[in-house]
Amino acid sequence: MNIRYQQIKGRSLGFYALIAGLGIFILATLGSVYFIEHHGHYVTGMSNRFVWGMPHVFALFLIISASGALNVASIASVFQKKLYKPLSRLSGLVSLALLMGGLMVLVLDLGRPDRLIVAMTEYNFKSIFAWNIILYNGFFVVVAVYLWMMFERRLNKFTFKAGLIAFTWRLILTTGTGSIFGFLVARQAYDAVIMAPMFIIMSFAFGLAFFILILMASYKWSERPLGDAIVNRLGNLLGVFVAAVMYFVAVKHLGSMYLAENAGIENFILFGEHIYTPLFWYAQIILGGLIPMALIYHPALRGNRSTLGLASLLVLIGGVVQLYVIIIGGQAYPMEMFPGKEILEGYGDIAAYSPSLAEIVLGIGGVAVALIAVTFLVKFLPFLPESLADEISDPHYKTK
Repeated sequence: MNIRYQQIKGRSLGFYALIAGLGIFILATLGSVYFIEHHGHYVTGMSNRFVWGMPHVFALFLIISASGALNVASIASVFQKKLYKPLSRLSGLVSLALLMGGLMVLVLDLGRPDRLIVAMTEYNFKSIFAWNIILYNGFFVVVAVYLWMMFERRLNKFTFKAGLIAFTWRLILTTGTGSIFGFLVARQAYDAVIMAPMFIIMSFAFGLAFFILILMASYKWSERPLGDAIVNRLGNLLGVFVAAVMYFVAVKHLGSMYLAENAGIENFILFGEHIYTPLFWYAQIILGGLIPMALIYHPALRGNRSTLGLASLLVLIGGVVQLYVIIIGGQAYPMEMFPGKEILEGYGDIAAYSPSLAEIVLGIGGVAVALIAVTFLVKFLPFLPESLADEISDPHYKTK
Protein backbone atom coordinates (compact mmCIF):
# COMPACT_ATOMS: atom_id res chain seq x y z
CA MET A 1 0.00 0.00 0.00
CA ASN A 2 1.30 3.42 -1.00
CA ILE A 3 0.14 5.40 2.02
CA ARG A 4 1.24 8.99 2.46
CA TYR A 5 0.53 10.75 5.76
CA GLN A 6 -0.14 14.47 5.81
CA GLN A 7 -1.35 16.98 8.36
CA ILE A 8 -4.56 18.87 7.55
CA LYS A 9 -3.80 22.11 5.74
CA GLY A 10 -5.79 25.31 5.83
CA ARG A 11 -7.84 26.97 8.55
CA SER A 12 -11.53 26.77 7.84
CA LEU A 13 -14.35 28.38 9.78
CA GLY A 14 -15.50 24.91 10.82
CA PHE A 15 -12.14 24.20 12.45
CA TYR A 16 -12.31 27.37 14.53
CA ALA A 17 -15.95 26.68 15.41
CA LEU A 18 -15.05 23.17 16.62
CA ILE A 19 -12.16 24.47 18.73
CA ALA A 20 -14.35 27.23 20.16
CA GLY A 21 -17.14 24.80 21.03
CA LEU A 22 -14.79 22.37 22.77
CA GLY A 23 -13.06 25.30 24.48
CA ILE A 24 -16.37 26.45 25.96
CA PHE A 25 -16.91 22.97 27.42
CA ILE A 26 -13.42 23.02 28.91
CA LEU A 27 -13.94 26.47 30.46
CA ALA A 28 -17.23 25.26 31.93
CA THR A 29 -15.35 22.26 33.31
CA LEU A 30 -12.81 24.49 35.02
CA GLY A 31 -15.69 26.48 36.50
CA SER A 32 -17.25 23.27 37.81
CA VAL A 33 -13.95 22.19 39.35
CA TYR A 34 -13.58 25.54 41.09
CA PHE A 35 -17.18 25.39 42.33
CA ILE A 36 -16.75 21.90 43.79
CA GLU A 37 -13.33 22.60 45.30
CA HIS A 38 -14.44 25.95 46.77
CA HIS A 39 -17.66 24.72 48.38
CA GLY A 40 -16.71 21.11 49.04
CA HIS A 41 -18.14 17.86 47.78
CA TYR A 42 -21.41 18.40 49.61
CA VAL A 43 -22.59 20.38 46.54
CA THR A 44 -22.38 17.17 44.51
CA GLY A 45 -24.70 14.18 44.69
CA MET A 46 -22.03 12.17 46.51
CA SER A 47 -22.27 11.20 50.16
CA ASN A 48 -20.89 8.63 52.57
CA ARG A 49 -23.03 6.11 50.68
CA PHE A 50 -21.83 7.28 47.25
CA VAL A 51 -18.07 7.71 47.23
CA TRP A 52 -17.97 7.32 43.43
CA GLY A 53 -20.19 9.72 41.53
CA MET A 54 -20.87 10.82 37.97
CA PRO A 55 -17.27 12.01 37.37
CA HIS A 56 -16.04 8.48 38.10
CA VAL A 57 -18.53 7.10 35.58
CA PHE A 58 -17.08 9.35 32.88
CA ALA A 59 -13.50 8.78 34.03
CA LEU A 60 -13.75 4.99 33.83
CA PHE A 61 -15.69 5.24 30.59
CA LEU A 62 -12.86 7.24 28.99
CA ILE A 63 -10.10 5.08 30.50
CA ILE A 64 -11.49 1.78 29.24
CA SER A 65 -12.35 3.41 25.89
CA ALA A 66 -8.70 4.47 25.63
CA SER A 67 -7.64 0.85 25.91
CA GLY A 68 -10.13 -0.21 23.23
CA ALA A 69 -9.22 2.61 20.83
CA LEU A 70 -5.75 1.09 20.52
CA ASN A 71 -7.34 -2.11 19.23
CA VAL A 72 -7.15 -0.93 15.60
CA ALA A 73 -3.37 -0.46 15.82
CA SER A 74 -3.03 -3.83 17.56
CA ILE A 75 -4.92 -5.58 14.77
CA ALA A 76 -2.50 -4.04 12.25
CA SER A 77 0.77 -4.65 14.11
CA VAL A 78 0.19 -7.78 16.16
CA PHE A 79 -2.24 -9.64 13.91
CA GLN A 80 -0.71 -8.34 10.66
CA LYS A 81 -3.97 -7.16 9.06
CA LYS A 82 -2.80 -4.78 6.33
CA LEU A 83 -6.15 -3.05 5.88
CA TYR A 84 -5.86 -1.51 9.37
CA LYS A 85 -2.22 -0.41 9.07
CA PRO A 86 -2.95 3.11 7.72
CA LEU A 87 -5.15 3.71 10.78
CA SER A 88 -2.52 2.79 13.36
CA ARG A 89 -1.25 6.31 14.02
CA LEU A 90 -4.73 7.70 14.59
CA SER A 91 -5.56 4.70 16.78
CA GLY A 92 -2.63 5.44 19.08
CA LEU A 93 -3.49 9.14 19.21
CA VAL A 94 -7.14 8.57 20.09
CA SER A 95 -6.07 6.09 22.76
CA LEU A 96 -3.73 8.54 24.49
CA ALA A 97 -6.21 11.42 24.20
CA LEU A 98 -9.04 9.42 25.80
CA LEU A 99 -6.78 8.26 28.62
CA MET A 100 -5.68 11.85 29.23
CA GLY A 101 -9.31 13.01 29.40
CA GLY A 102 -10.29 10.21 31.77
CA LEU A 103 -7.39 10.76 34.14
CA MET A 104 -8.06 14.51 34.14
CA VAL A 105 -11.60 13.89 35.39
CA LEU A 106 -10.32 11.41 37.95
CA VAL A 107 -7.69 13.79 39.32
CA LEU A 108 -9.94 16.85 39.43
CA ASP A 109 -12.58 14.93 41.36
CA LEU A 110 -10.22 13.87 44.14
CA GLY A 111 -11.12 16.81 46.37
CA ARG A 112 -7.41 17.49 46.86
CA PRO A 113 -5.72 17.10 43.44
CA ASP A 114 -2.44 18.24 44.98
CA ARG A 115 -2.44 15.04 47.05
CA LEU A 116 -1.97 13.02 43.86
CA ILE A 117 1.78 13.27 44.41
CA VAL A 118 1.34 11.05 47.48
CA ALA A 119 -0.34 8.35 45.40
CA MET A 120 2.46 8.59 42.84
CA THR A 121 5.33 8.32 45.34
CA GLU A 122 4.02 6.09 48.14
CA TYR A 123 2.66 2.77 46.90
CA ASN A 124 0.58 0.19 48.68
CA PHE A 125 1.15 -2.82 46.46
CA LYS A 126 -1.73 -4.66 48.10
CA SER A 127 -4.11 -2.11 46.58
CA ILE A 128 -5.40 -2.48 43.02
CA PHE A 129 -5.67 1.34 42.90
CA ALA A 130 -1.91 1.64 43.39
CA TRP A 131 -1.31 -0.88 40.63
CA ASN A 132 -3.59 1.07 38.32
CA ILE A 133 -1.51 4.24 38.73
CA ILE A 134 1.49 2.28 37.50
CA LEU A 135 -0.54 0.84 34.63
CA TYR A 136 -1.91 4.24 33.55
CA ASN A 137 1.49 5.94 33.58
CA GLY A 138 3.08 2.97 31.84
CA PHE A 139 0.39 3.04 29.16
CA PHE A 140 1.35 6.60 28.23
CA VAL A 141 4.99 5.58 27.85
CA VAL A 142 4.31 2.36 25.95
CA VAL A 143 1.91 3.95 23.45
CA ALA A 144 4.14 7.02 23.00
CA VAL A 145 7.07 4.75 22.09
CA TYR A 146 4.76 2.74 19.82
CA LEU A 147 3.75 5.92 17.98
CA TRP A 148 7.38 7.04 17.69
CA MET A 149 8.24 3.77 15.95
CA MET A 150 5.36 4.29 13.54
CA PHE A 151 6.50 7.83 12.69
CA GLU A 152 10.21 7.05 12.37
CA ARG A 153 10.69 5.05 9.18
CA ARG A 154 13.97 3.53 10.40
CA LEU A 155 12.15 2.07 13.42
CA ASN A 156 9.16 0.64 11.52
CA LYS A 157 10.67 -2.84 11.78
CA PHE A 158 10.16 -2.73 15.56
CA THR A 159 6.45 -1.90 15.43
CA PHE A 160 5.46 -5.56 15.81
CA LYS A 161 7.32 -5.89 19.12
CA ALA A 162 6.16 -2.48 20.34
CA GLY A 163 2.61 -3.32 19.29
CA LEU A 164 2.74 -6.65 21.13
CA ILE A 165 3.89 -4.90 24.32
CA ALA A 166 1.17 -2.25 23.95
CA PHE A 167 -1.46 -4.93 23.30
CA THR A 168 -0.43 -6.89 26.39
CA TRP A 169 -0.19 -3.74 28.53
CA ARG A 170 -3.66 -2.53 27.65
CA LEU A 171 -5.18 -5.94 28.40
CA ILE A 172 -3.53 -5.86 31.81
CA LEU A 173 -4.66 -2.25 32.34
CA THR A 174 -8.30 -3.01 31.56
CA THR A 175 -8.15 -6.18 33.64
CA GLY A 176 -6.89 -4.08 36.54
CA THR A 177 -9.71 -1.57 36.08
CA GLY A 178 -12.31 -4.33 36.00
CA SER A 179 -10.70 -6.00 38.99
CA ILE A 180 -11.39 -2.90 41.09
CA PHE A 181 -15.00 -4.05 41.00
CA GLY A 182 -14.52 -7.78 40.50
CA PHE A 183 -12.70 -8.27 43.78
CA LEU A 184 -14.64 -5.75 45.86
CA VAL A 185 -16.41 -8.33 48.00
CA ALA A 186 -18.19 -5.79 50.20
CA ARG A 187 -20.55 -4.88 47.33
CA GLN A 188 -22.78 -7.66 46.04
CA ALA A 189 -23.23 -5.87 42.70
CA TYR A 190 -19.47 -5.91 42.06
CA ASP A 191 -18.24 -9.18 43.53
CA ALA A 192 -17.78 -11.20 40.32
CA VAL A 193 -14.53 -12.22 38.63
CA ILE A 194 -16.23 -11.94 35.23
CA MET A 195 -16.01 -8.16 35.67
CA ALA A 196 -12.40 -8.21 34.41
CA PRO A 197 -13.05 -9.86 31.00
CA MET A 198 -16.33 -7.95 30.68
CA PHE A 199 -14.45 -4.66 31.05
CA ILE A 200 -12.01 -5.79 28.34
CA ILE A 201 -14.76 -6.42 25.79
CA MET A 202 -16.51 -3.21 26.87
CA SER A 203 -13.29 -1.37 26.10
CA PHE A 204 -13.20 -2.92 22.62
CA ALA A 205 -16.72 -1.70 21.84
CA PHE A 206 -16.49 1.78 23.36
CA GLY A 207 -13.01 2.50 22.04
CA LEU A 208 -13.90 1.39 18.51
CA ALA A 209 -17.08 3.50 18.57
CA PHE A 210 -15.00 6.57 19.48
CA PHE A 211 -12.49 5.72 16.77
CA ILE A 212 -15.14 5.30 14.05
CA LEU A 213 -16.75 8.65 14.83
CA ILE A 214 -13.41 10.48 14.89
CA LEU A 215 -12.22 8.77 11.70
CA MET A 216 -15.36 9.55 9.70
CA ALA A 217 -15.57 13.12 10.99
CA SER A 218 -11.89 13.78 10.22
CA TYR A 219 -12.17 12.63 6.61
CA LYS A 220 -15.54 14.25 5.98
CA TRP A 221 -14.53 17.65 7.36
CA SER A 222 -11.12 17.60 5.67
CA GLU A 223 -12.70 16.38 2.39
CA ARG A 224 -10.30 13.44 2.09
CA PRO A 225 -11.28 10.13 0.41
CA LEU A 226 -12.40 7.38 2.79
CA GLY A 227 -13.17 4.06 1.10
CA ASP A 228 -15.98 1.66 1.91
CA ALA A 229 -13.66 -1.27 2.64
CA ILE A 230 -12.28 0.23 5.85
CA VAL A 231 -15.58 1.71 7.03
CA ASN A 232 -17.53 -1.52 6.46
CA ARG A 233 -14.86 -3.63 8.15
CA LEU A 234 -14.85 -1.35 11.21
CA GLY A 235 -18.65 -1.41 11.31
CA ASN A 236 -18.78 -5.22 11.27
CA LEU A 237 -16.14 -5.35 14.00
CA LEU A 238 -18.16 -2.93 16.13
CA GLY A 239 -21.23 -5.13 15.77
CA VAL A 240 -19.26 -8.16 16.96
CA PHE A 241 -17.96 -6.27 20.00
CA VAL A 242 -21.42 -4.97 20.92
CA ALA A 243 -22.81 -8.51 20.73
CA ALA A 244 -19.94 -9.74 22.91
CA VAL A 245 -20.66 -7.05 25.51
CA MET A 246 -24.29 -8.14 25.68
CA TYR A 247 -23.21 -11.78 26.02
CA PHE A 248 -20.96 -10.98 28.98
CA VAL A 249 -23.68 -8.88 30.60
CA ALA A 250 -26.12 -11.79 30.25
CA VAL A 251 -23.62 -14.29 31.69
CA LYS A 252 -22.79 -11.95 34.57
CA HIS A 253 -26.42 -11.47 35.61
CA LEU A 254 -27.51 -15.05 34.99
CA GLY A 255 -24.55 -16.33 36.99
CA SER A 256 -25.33 -13.91 39.79
CA MET A 257 -29.02 -14.89 39.82
CA TYR A 258 -28.01 -18.54 40.22
CA LEU A 259 -26.62 -17.69 43.66
CA ALA A 260 -29.39 -17.20 46.21
CA GLU A 261 -27.37 -14.62 48.13
CA ASN A 262 -27.46 -12.29 45.10
CA ALA A 263 -31.22 -12.46 44.51
CA GLY A 264 -31.74 -9.09 46.16
CA ILE A 265 -29.27 -7.11 44.07
CA GLU A 266 -30.37 -8.79 40.83
CA ASN A 267 -34.03 -8.04 41.49
CA PHE A 268 -33.04 -4.46 42.32
CA ILE A 269 -31.18 -3.94 39.03
CA LEU A 270 -33.30 -6.06 36.66
CA PHE A 271 -36.83 -5.82 38.07
CA GLY A 272 -36.77 -3.00 40.60
CA GLU A 273 -38.82 0.18 40.84
CA HIS A 274 -35.86 2.57 40.88
CA ILE A 275 -34.23 4.39 37.96
CA TYR A 276 -31.60 1.67 37.45
CA THR A 277 -34.03 -0.87 36.00
CA PRO A 278 -35.28 1.30 33.09
CA LEU A 279 -31.72 2.52 32.54
CA PHE A 280 -30.54 -1.09 32.28
CA TRP A 281 -33.26 -2.35 29.91
CA TYR A 282 -34.13 0.68 27.79
CA ALA A 283 -30.83 2.63 27.67
CA GLN A 284 -28.13 -0.03 28.08
CA ILE A 285 -29.67 -3.10 26.41
CA ILE A 286 -32.02 -1.63 23.80
CA LEU A 287 -30.57 1.79 22.99
CA GLY A 288 -26.92 0.86 23.47
CA GLY A 289 -27.03 -2.74 22.26
CA LEU A 290 -29.93 -4.01 20.17
CA ILE A 291 -30.53 -0.86 18.12
CA PRO A 292 -26.82 -0.41 17.17
CA MET A 293 -26.66 -4.06 16.08
CA ALA A 294 -29.79 -3.60 13.97
CA LEU A 295 -28.34 -0.44 12.39
CA ILE A 296 -25.10 -2.27 11.56
CA TYR A 297 -26.44 -5.60 10.33
CA HIS A 298 -29.84 -4.81 8.78
CA PRO A 299 -29.52 -5.53 5.02
CA ALA A 300 -31.19 -2.26 4.04
CA LEU A 301 -28.78 -0.20 6.15
CA ARG A 302 -25.48 -1.99 5.48
CA GLY A 303 -22.79 0.32 4.17
CA ASN A 304 -24.70 3.44 5.24
CA ARG A 305 -22.21 5.71 7.00
CA SER A 306 -24.87 7.84 8.67
CA THR A 307 -26.40 4.82 10.37
CA LEU A 308 -22.95 3.55 11.34
CA GLY A 309 -22.21 6.92 12.94
CA LEU A 310 -25.55 6.80 14.76
CA ALA A 311 -24.83 3.24 15.91
CA SER A 312 -21.42 4.30 17.23
CA LEU A 313 -22.97 7.24 19.10
CA LEU A 314 -25.62 4.97 20.64
CA VAL A 315 -22.92 2.51 21.73
CA LEU A 316 -21.17 5.34 23.58
CA ILE A 317 -24.39 6.50 25.22
CA GLY A 318 -25.15 2.93 26.22
CA GLY A 319 -21.62 2.59 27.58
CA VAL A 320 -22.02 5.58 29.89
CA VAL A 321 -25.35 4.18 31.07
CA GLN A 322 -23.86 0.73 31.61
CA LEU A 323 -21.12 2.13 33.84
CA TYR A 324 -23.69 4.30 35.64
CA VAL A 325 -25.76 1.22 36.45
CA ILE A 326 -22.66 -0.68 37.58
CA ILE A 327 -21.04 2.07 39.64
CA ILE A 328 -23.98 4.08 40.96
CA GLY A 329 -26.49 1.24 41.11
CA GLY A 330 -23.97 -0.93 42.90
CA GLN A 331 -23.55 1.70 45.62
CA ALA A 332 -27.27 2.44 45.90
CA TYR A 333 -27.97 -1.11 47.03
CA PRO A 334 -27.15 -1.48 50.75
CA MET A 335 -24.16 -3.52 51.85
CA GLU A 336 -24.86 -6.65 53.85
CA MET A 337 -23.06 -5.47 56.97
CA PHE A 338 -24.65 -8.04 59.30
CA PRO A 339 -25.43 -11.23 57.35
CA GLY A 340 -28.75 -12.75 58.31
CA LYS A 341 -29.88 -9.61 60.13
CA GLU A 342 -32.20 -6.81 59.08
CA ILE A 343 -31.07 -3.22 59.62
CA LEU A 344 -34.07 -1.14 60.65
CA GLU A 345 -32.45 2.30 60.45
CA GLY A 346 -29.48 3.85 58.67
CA TYR A 347 -27.73 1.79 56.02
CA GLY A 348 -30.36 -0.86 55.37
CA ASP A 349 -32.34 1.05 52.74
CA ILE A 350 -31.79 1.95 49.09
CA ALA A 351 -29.71 5.13 48.84
CA ALA A 352 -30.67 7.97 46.51
CA TYR A 353 -28.20 9.71 44.22
CA SER A 354 -28.83 12.68 41.94
CA PRO A 355 -25.79 13.90 40.00
CA SER A 356 -25.32 17.65 40.17
CA LEU A 357 -24.79 19.82 37.12
CA ALA A 358 -21.19 20.42 38.20
CA GLU A 359 -20.49 16.67 38.20
CA ILE A 360 -22.01 16.18 34.76
CA VAL A 361 -20.09 19.12 33.28
CA LEU A 362 -16.84 17.82 34.81
CA GLY A 363 -17.41 14.42 33.20
CA ILE A 364 -18.28 15.85 29.78
CA GLY A 365 -15.21 18.08 30.09
CA GLY A 366 -13.01 14.98 29.99
CA VAL A 367 -14.52 14.05 26.62
CA ALA A 368 -13.95 17.63 25.39
CA VAL A 369 -10.29 17.54 26.44
CA ALA A 370 -9.75 14.28 24.56
CA LEU A 371 -11.44 15.59 21.41
CA ILE A 372 -9.61 18.92 21.38
CA ALA A 373 -6.29 17.10 21.75
CA VAL A 374 -7.10 14.89 18.76
CA THR A 375 -8.30 17.89 16.74
CA PHE A 376 -5.09 19.87 17.25
CA LEU A 377 -2.73 16.96 16.67
CA VAL A 378 -4.32 15.69 13.46
CA LYS A 379 -4.27 19.30 12.29
CA PHE A 380 -0.57 19.91 12.84
CA LEU A 381 1.03 16.44 12.71
CA PRO A 382 0.79 13.71 10.01
CA PHE A 383 -1.53 11.27 11.77
CA LEU A 384 -3.98 10.87 8.88
CA PRO A 385 -3.25 9.38 5.45
CA GLU A 386 -3.98 11.74 2.57
CA SER A 387 -6.31 9.15 1.10
CA LEU A 388 -7.97 5.98 2.32
CA ALA A 389 -9.75 5.25 -0.94
CA ASP A 390 -10.31 1.56 -1.61
CA GLU A 391 -7.75 1.39 -4.41
CA ILE A 392 -5.06 2.63 -2.00
CA SER A 393 -5.97 1.15 1.37
CA ASP A 394 -7.55 -2.19 0.42
CA PRO A 395 -4.83 -4.79 -0.34
CA HIS A 396 -7.40 -6.98 -2.15
CA TYR A 397 -8.83 -4.21 -4.31
CA LYS A 398 -7.16 -5.38 -7.56
CA THR A 399 -8.46 -8.92 -7.18
CA LYS A 400 -12.09 -7.90 -6.95
